[in-house]
Amino acid sequence: MRSAFLAGFLLVALSGARSAGEVVANEPVVVKIRDLTSVEGVRENPLIGYGMVVGLTRTGDSQQTVFTTQTLANIMQRLGAQIPAKTARVNNVASVFVTANLPAFARPGAALDVTVSSIGDAKSLEGGLLLLTPLYGADGQVYAAAQGPVAVGGFAAGGAGASKQMNHPTIGRIPAGGKVERSLAFDFNRLAPVSLLLHEPDFSTAGEISDAINREFGHAVASARDGGRVEIDPTATGVANLTAVLGRIENLAVAVHRRARIVVNERTGTVVMGKDVRLGAVSILHGGFSVQISTEYSVSQPAPLSTGKTEVVGQTEVQAKDSPARRLEIGEGASIDQLVSGLQSMGATARDVISILQAIKAAGALDADLEVI
Repeated sequence: MRSAFLAGFLLVALSGARSAGEVVANEPVVVKIRDLTSVEGVRENPLIGYGMVVGLTRTGDSQQTVFTTQTLANIMQRLGAQIPAKTARVNNVASVFVTANLPAFARPGAALDVTVSSIGDAKSLEGGLLLLTPLYGADGQVYAAAQGPVAVGGFAAGGAGASKQMNHPTIGRIPAGGKVERSLAFDFNRLAPVSLLLHEPDFSTAGEISDAINREFGHAVASARDGGRVEIDPTATGVANLTAVLGRIENLAVAVHRRARIVVNERTGTVVMGKDVRLGAVSILHGGFSVQISTEYSVSQPAPLSTGKTEVVGQTEVQAKDSPARRLEIGEGASIDQLVSGLQSMGATARDVISILQAIKAAGALDADLEVI
């Protein structure tokens, strides 16, 4: 049987002209500067290392995982035991990558949470212990070391052809399992000028932030260089300690006009819409047309003692269904809640909503950014 579906007849037409006075403006939201920006140069740095998890109950790598047997033989050799790599049994051992993030102001001895991920064919890391593993930065230098029991948020069990797995047992975490061995060569107090980077670039928000900082210190100490960066002159603040300056700045509150946005994930059919999204007057006609072609096979048997041949004969049946178009009227300035309620009453699915939103945007009746991921 083979089937083909032709679906998605969609017509969107503007049903009235919009006037500027009818559009509802987004209400400003008061947000602290610390939630809108980050200081340029102050960030976490990723670390990575290669290590081994031991103590598994026959859920480790198989003998075919060559790098695991080689690593185990090298570790044993450093500890004074000579074993051939080909004879090493690795059922209770798994090779892993260990990752962590080094905070900006971490000092030697500070604890880090590390993530352990299997890179071989191990079935589970449950109950395993990570051996001492150096963690490297992007420059190839060792900045931390990790060791400890692995906590896995799942399990895998099975036998005799039956198995059950919950979550991902080949990835685990070691809370506070890493220790910082070297701090970053970063002198925070020598930053001049200091730049605040907006998480979401916006010219009006950058202007609001610079105005709020200037009001706090009584004169011009900050300026918005563009929509994504606000530059601050620490010497003009009159405060010698840069930490104190940023402590005052990050607690200032500014009024932010959030951008109306709709995010669509076509792979999963997910649609996320903000409440500030407004629609123009629009009429939506949505229907569906489907064609199904099915073939049934039967055997044609000739009469006894005849010269005919036995053949397989196919009988094809074509069915077409055209459902009537459904109509939805949206008034000027309608909210996204009204659109969703109307589409649900039409029986539209999540993927129907995605197509309808794209058509409304193309028709110019959607006052929001439509982002497809």
